[in-house]
Order: sequence, then C-alpha cells, then structure tokens
Amino acid sequence: MVFSLKLRKVGNSVGLVLPKEALARLRVKEGDTVCLTEAPEGGFRITAGEPEFEEKMKAAESVIRRYRKALRELAKRGRV
Repeated sequence: MVFSLKLRKVGNSVGLVLPKEALARLRVKEGDTVCLTEAPEGGFRITAGEPEFEEKMKAAESVIRRYRKALRELAKRGRV
C-alpha cells in the first residue's frame, strides 16, 4: 500500500499529514509518538512509538558517543 503524503507548514516547522488509513494501520492516534528510523535499503521507516525501545536507543546512543573512538578502532579491526 502506498500513501501520498503532504508536507504542511506548522508554525516554524513542517508537519507530515498521515491519512486515517495509515494511522489505523500504525494503530496510533493524535498525540501518540511515532519513530522515524533510517532503513538499511535507503529511505526511512515510520513505526508506532515504543517507549521501552526509545529508552534503549537513548542508552545505546549515549554509549556510542562515550566510546566512539574505541568503537571506531574495533570496527577497523573487524571486531564490531
């Protein structure tokens, strides 16, 4: 299923308007949180927000920032 979405100005930002069919498939409503993640094949993926997942991602991002140099070195050596 493909949806054509329209971008609209909302104050100083730009909002994405989702049709009710997309909201129903995502099982979200106005005020809920959705996650926009980069897809491995390119583009982005929108999923219903999961507070537990978001907490884990914040923790992971913190570790990545803190140990960026060490992780980069391990990646060069093929260990990550």
